Amino acid sequence: MAIVLGENQYGKAENRVVRIDRGLDDDEAHRITDLNVSVALSGDMADTHLTGANDKVLATDTQKNTVFAFARDGIGEIEAYGLRLARHFVDSQESIHHSTVSIESYPWTRLGHHSFSRSGEGTRTAVVSYDGVKAQVTGGIKDLTVLNSTGSEFWGFPRDRYTTLGETTDRILATAVSATWRFAVEDTDWAKVYEAARDSLLEAFADTHSLSLQQTLYAMGTRVLETVPELDEVSLSLPNKHHFLVDLEPFGLDNPGEVFFAADRPYGLIEGTVRREA
Repeated sequence: MAIVLGENQYGKAENRVVRIDRGLDDDEAHRITDLNVSVALSGDMADTHLTGANDKVLATDTQKNTVFAFARDGIGEIEAYGLRLARHFVDSQESIHHSTVSIESYPWTRLGHHSFSRSGEGTRTAVVSYDGVKAQVTGGIKDLTVLNSTGSEFWGFPRDRYTTLGETTDRILATAVSATWRFAVEDTDWAKVYEAARDSLLEAFADTHSLSLQQTLYAMGTRVLETVPELDEVSLSLPNKHHFLVDLEPFGLDNPGEVFFAADRPYGLIEGTVRREA
């Protein structure tokens, strides 16, 4: 039985890039862009695995330097920045046939002309892949924490000898949304799409009287596609952040749905994709 090299890639992961746009003069407020950028490259890399020859290997340190150098010309929207980087690595290196650039953008809230605080509005994400001919762009958001204090039920599920969970028609529903969306077009108003998709997720979460987190997931994905025609599909990962009513009877106290224990693990994890039908 022969032993052969399978799929492989390499790159420079988690390059932390912070750019300060200072404006045209001292009176213009500063703008901060805070990114985590990872690069993964693949192609004609067999020699370095089999013999150790590095003549086709673009050093990961070079990749890191490229990430910073491209930021010098301005970052703009992360999808556009990722496209510039992904195309550069493939088009400039004969041995590189495919590149993937993954970006996380951390939000900051302005406090003044040059002062900021780190906000909790979710982390914007983008993944750009390029094979020398076609680019594919995926946008998204993660760590968008949301909670409905009522308007959520869960009942009618199967029961067996291991079931202890009680049915409920009124519970807290909380999750940290991770969503990715695939663009139907390569060039668009990236910022406008991001804002519209994020707003749609939040609105659908708030508007949906939930009988299950799965139902909420589908409602959120559907709302995004109905609102943003530039997108083909939305994938969501929703951890169920359980809140359990605390039993205060041992202390001679009632608990009319007011005091809860927020459990961090284990948790239910609901995942799914909503797409346009061809």
